[in-house]
Amino acid sequence: MNKTRDMHKVTFPNACQLMRWHFHPMGFEATMDAPGSLVARLFDRASGETLIAIAGIPCATTMTPGQVSNIIQAVEDELESFVPPMTWQAQA
Repeated sequence: MNKTRDMHKVTFPNACQLMRWHFHPMGFEATMDAPGSLVARLFDRASGETLIAIAGIPCATTMTPGQVSNIIQAVEDELESFVPPMTWQAQA
């Protein structure tokens, strides 16, 4: 085992905390749906309403900061490409 390389890894719960800080003030939660992927959810903290949920994002139980950054980027990319339903657009 290469201890130098492993020193810079974070566990899944710690990676989730980093992502919660990144997406604040929106709410963020993630759960592993399989050994190598997660489901991420961004939500309105006041109402609890889900803004977007994304399944199948690659992850691991321990990740490097770069892998955490890739997850953040995947969520941000999905958020940018998200088109709200017409009913939401009519309410705005």
